[in-house]
Amino acid sequence: MVTKVILKKRQLVVLLVIMAFPVGNKALNLKLSISKGYRCVSTWSPLATAFNARPGQKLNISFSKENKGLFGLKELRTYDGFHLMKESVIIASSELVSEALSPKRSRKMVDVFDELSNTLCSVADLAEFVRIAHPDRMFTSAAEEACIAVSYEVEKLNTNKDLYMSVKNVLENGDIIPTNTVDDHVASLFLFDFEQSGIHLSDDRRNEVVALNDYILQLGQRFMAGASTSREVSNDLVPQNLRHLFNTDGNNTIVNGLFGDSIESAREIAYKIFLSPDPSQEQLLDHILASRFRLAQLCGFPTYSHKALKSSLAENPSNVWNFLVEVNEKIRPKVRSDYEKMFQIKKEEDPLCKPLASWDVPYITNIAKKGWLKNSEYTAYFPLGSCMEGLNKLLQSLYGISLINETIEPGETWDSDIYKLAVIHEKEGFLGNIYCDFYERSNKPNQDCHFTVQGGRRLADGSYQNPIVVVMLNLPLPRWTNPCLLSPSMVDNLFHEMGHAMHSMLGRTEFQHVSGTRCTTDFAEVPSVLMEYFASDPRVVRTFAKHYKTGEPMPEDMLQRMCQAKNIFQPSEIQVQIFYSLLDQVYHGEYPLSGTTTEVLAALQNEHCDLHYVPNTAWQLRFSHLIGYGAKYYSYLMSKAVASSIWQTMFSKDPLSRIQGERYRTECLAHGGGKPPKELLQDMLQIPVTPQSMASAIINNLEDCPIV
Repeated sequence: MVTKVILKKRQLVVLLVIMAFPVGNKALNLKLSISKGYRCVSTWSPLATAFNARPGQKLNISFSKENKGLFGLKELRTYDGFHLMKESVIIASSELVSEALSPKRSRKMVDVFDELSNTLCSVADLAEFVRIAHPDRMFTSAAEEACIAVSYEVEKLNTNKDLYMSVKNVLENGDIIPTNTVDDHVASLFLFDFEQSGIHLSDDRRNEVVALNDYILQLGQRFMAGASTSREVSNDLVPQNLRHLFNTDGNNTIVNGLFGDSIESAREIAYKIFLSPDPSQEQLLDHILASRFRLAQLCGFPTYSHKALKSSLAENPSNVWNFLVEVNEKIRPKVRSDYEKMFQIKKEEDPLCKPLASWDVPYITNIAKKGWLKNSEYTAYFPLGSCMEGLNKLLQSLYGISLINETIEPGETWDSDIYKLAVIHEKEGFLGNIYCDFYERSNKPNQDCHFTVQGGRRLADGSYQNPIVVVMLNLPLPRWTNPCLLSPSMVDNLFHEMGHAMHSMLGRTEFQHVSGTRCTTDFAEVPSVLMEYFASDPRVVRTFAKHYKTGEPMPEDMLQRMCQAKNIFQPSEIQVQIFYSLLDQVYHGEYPLSGTTTEVLAALQNEHCDLHYVPNTAWQLRFSHLIGYGAKYYSYLMSKAVASSIWQTMFSKDPLSRIQGERYRTECLAHGGGKPPKELLQDMLQIPVTPQSMASAIINNLEDCPIV
């Protein structure tokens, strides 16, 4: 259909803004920028051109109207396809179980198990993403049903004793086909997954494990719901001059969260009300900790923390504790300096103010960063297209790979505002696809994250099953007058999530079970945190920070100020993370605790933090990460330490070094989770990985914190 549009001469220019016109297989790299009558013509690379326009706005002439199905899967042309896929998976799984148990098996046991894992994940991972991200309720419902069906199938397999004994026998007595160290490591991971379900226990103890897992899941869901619930108190408890700052319901004031307002008394009262004790939440948390402790002991571990840290980089709770305490002791002088500076800022607003308190820190940190950065100044230098081109240049320099924008076929994506990237290596060719769901929209999860849709693995014929991932952000939509413009923190998030994507693309493992990001929690964030170092290095940012209208590079003083501002009050922020991590370890250590969860928190905070516990508060009852990261909350700090070690050892002198990039790829990324993380790091960095060496890595990273 051709639409006839009659426009005045001046209106015609507006129609052309931010459109990329296909010319054969290439895009015409011409961009017209309009702002209050000002017009600038500049050239962009094909990648930058694509990302400086909304995907749905591109002129896409196609003679094929056929629905290709989500991710190109013909089964998912409609939501009914999930039913067919889950049925196929169940049949295929049954056949693979028969092969694993057959005396006539003709391939390695680990190969059979990995194909079984891949078969289940091919639906489970896909369905989990669609359940979260698809806007069509019919698709999300069908995906949720598929998730439940596959979870049930996994539970059946986890209680199959014959299957458990088959892999256990191979590890203890050897396989019928010779295996290598990677085979044995991956097989041991499968064995551990079995034993997490208590399959090696007697029937009564195994039944208790199953019941406890279900009970903990239910308690966790209730605790998570309670952690975000608003607090309602009588109006009498809120000073009359502050009530207008909060929602009210009749005679009650509703506090929905902590307060970032310039009024100190409002910050204080919101903190004390929102974090006040809640007996029902306290009881839920206590039951969760008791149940986890019992579960760990049934499975043969001294504490739940020992169970959670098995096969991790940290290895055991003692190493975690020593790492955290070592860092804290060394940064305390810097933390005190941070708080002194914060108090000075607070006094500048009110010379008669109270001493610095916990409710002041977020507000004052925000003031300090705004003093260094004005986002409105910086966003003009970070159009999305330029940022993607910057990533592309970095990846070409380090690994010899390019990001190529691909045409999306009808029905291939869940929304029209999706980009599809092919990852191409200069010698190895196509490595996989990254679907970029970057723009905010209604009913989209408000979080930046990375999803594995298909893991990589070596196939029986020697070819490779290439990975497929989705990177999800929440960036502002482009406008007629400008492309999507990113703040410095958005640039950090983009690099972070693309770090996960590159781990998936470059982790060319033999086995899907350990491909890319399928590794221990305290190592999974290393590649993404490392990418933040690149996003904070002036030598890298200088390659792409250019004004979207003029193409002028960011002024050097702005660039240096931005990179330094990212470290403002880092020591005090790290101490807070240390406290959270220590609390997580104590809660998941010996049980019963030495007191209530609030008493334990108060004692720990007063010992390890320079801002002490606020009486009659119970911050832990809002700490929802206790559920998803039980005994593993330290992982972010550990990943930060490892990333810092890698940066200082390999990239600080030259962040665009191809030699170091190739070494990092082959000695780290390529292994995915197929090599024990401690062994991997020691081989690559040539240093012992100890609590002390990891603590030193974080301390060294704080040397360049700016003076506020």
